Amino acid sequence: MNYHTFTLPNGIKLIHKHSPSSVAYCGLLIHTGSRDERPEEHGMAHFIEHVMFKGTKKRKAYHILSRLEDVGGELNAYTTKEETCIYASFLKYDYERTVELIRDIVFNSTFPEKELNREKEVIIDEINACQDNPAELIFDDFEELIFQDNPIGRNILGHPGTIRCFTKKLIHSFIRGNYHTNQMVFCSVGDISTKRIKNLFERYFSDIPSNTRQKPTIKFESYQPGKKTVRKNTFQSHCIIGNIAYNVKDQRRIGLYLLNNILGGQGLNSRLNLALREKNGYAYNVESNYSPYFDTGVLSVYFGTDKENINKSIRLAYREFDRLKNKRLGILQMSRAKRQMIGQLARSAESNENVMLNMAKSYLIYNKVDSVEEVNRKIDALTTSQLLEIANDILDTKMLSTLIFQ
Repeated sequence: MNYHTFTLPNGIKLIHKHSPSSVAYCGLLIHTGSRDERPEEHGMAHFIEHVMFKGTKKRKAYHILSRLEDVGGELNAYTTKEETCIYASFLKYDYERTVELIRDIVFNSTFPEKELNREKEVIIDEINACQDNPAELIFDDFEELIFQDNPIGRNILGHPGTIRCFTKKLIHSFIRGNYHTNQMVFCSVGDISTKRIKNLFERYFSDIPSNTRQKPTIKFESYQPGKKTVRKNTFQSHCIIGNIAYNVKDQRRIGLYLLNNILGGQGLNSRLNLALREKNGYAYNVESNYSPYFDTGVLSVYFGTDKENINKSIRLAYREFDRLKNKRLGILQMSRAKRQMIGQLARSAESNENVMLNMAKSYLIYNKVDSVEEVNRKIDALTTSQLLEIANDILDTKMLSTLIFQ
C-alpha cells in the first residue's frame, strides 16, 4: 500500500494515502474505549464521544454540525471497547476546514452542563432501545458472560445509573487519564499532496501537550466456559455459542478469519447459513463473528429461531463445528474459501472510508499497513492443516460458552 507517515514530537501519528477522488476522508483514531473505564465510569468513553459535539471554546453545537454539512460533508464518530474515532467525509477542497474542526472537537470541547444533561437522556434512550432488541442485546450479554468481571466484558453504552452521575470534572479526568497522544493516529485518504496534509497536521496538532499512558490496561487472563438461559418475553429464541479467541497480534488470527468466514461469514453459502436456513428453514438470521482485541478475542455464533427449534438448531451448529474439527477441507473447498475471502476484502477496499479506518487501526496496532497483495499472500499461504488445528482449538466443545434468550 502506498501510504505516507509522520510523527509529531508529542507522539500523535499521521498516516495518509493519496486518492484521486473528489471526495476525501480523514479522522482521529484514539486507542481508548470502554475497557479503559473504572466501574463508576461505565459508559464514559461513549458518552464523551457524544458530548464532544456539543460545544467548544469557539463553537456552539449548531456551528459544529453545520461546519461540514454546509459544504456537503459529513461528520461522524464511534466508540468500541478499545477505540474512539472522530472522522469525516468531505469534498477535497475542504481539507483544512475538516482538519481544524476535528482538532477543535477533540481538544477544545467545553462540555456545557445543559448539553450534558440533555445528552444523558439521549444515551439512556439508546440503552433502552438496545434492551428492546434481543438480537442486539445478546451480544453484549454474551461478552459479559465470558469475560466475567473484567472491564472488557462491560457493554459500550454504559448503565443509566453511572451515566446520570457523569460531570464535567469526571469527563476531564477520564480524558487526562486515557487520551494518550502516543496512542492517537490521524488518518487521511484523499486528493491532497503529502506535503500539504503534513503541514495541516503540524499546524493543528503539534501544540497538543504530550500525554503518554501511565497505567496498564487490565488484561483478561482467566476464562471459564459458562452456560446461561435467560427468560425473555420474546417471540423467538436467540442463541450465542462461542469461545475466547486469538488477539490482534496472534499469527493464527488470519486463519481464524478464514475459518469464521467458512462457518458463518457474510456469504450466504456459509455452512451455518446452509444448515440452519437453506436446508431446514430454522433461522432467518444466522452468523458467526470473530472480534480480536489486544490481549484476547471472541469467536461467536448467533442465530434466532422459533422456540420449538432452538435445540435442533444448536445440534446443527455443533454438527458443523464437528465437521470443521474432524474433516480436513479438500483442495477445491480450500481454494474456494480463499477466493471468497479475497474477493470480499477487495470489495471492502473499494470504499475509501473503509480504507481510511482500517489503515488507521492497522498503523495504531502494528505500526504498518499491509497492502492488499500482502494480505492476499497471507491468505493464500494458509493450509488445511492450519485450519484443522484452529478449529480444534477454538471450537473445542469443552471450552464453548452458550447464552440463550427464550
